[in-house]
Amino acid sequence: MLREKVEELERSEILTALRQTRWCKAKAARMLGLSERMFSYRLKKYGISIRKEIMEGGMTGRDKGPESGSGL
Repeated sequence: MLREKVEELERSEILTALRQTRWCKAKAARMLGLSERMFSYRLKKYGISIRKEIMEGGMTGRDKGPESGSGL
């Protein structure tokens, strides 16, 4: 039970870091204090696909850029 909670929290923090860095793995890894290699391992471990997350609406309108209708 504890292991599942820790993994759920870790997965959530990884996704938050990715969103905050506009899906830049290197920046997200640094933000979490992980090497890029360890970060990639965790992405695979938790089944996180950046492309899939973006396609499923993982980006906010602000992150999508001018084509999101911001008029810029």
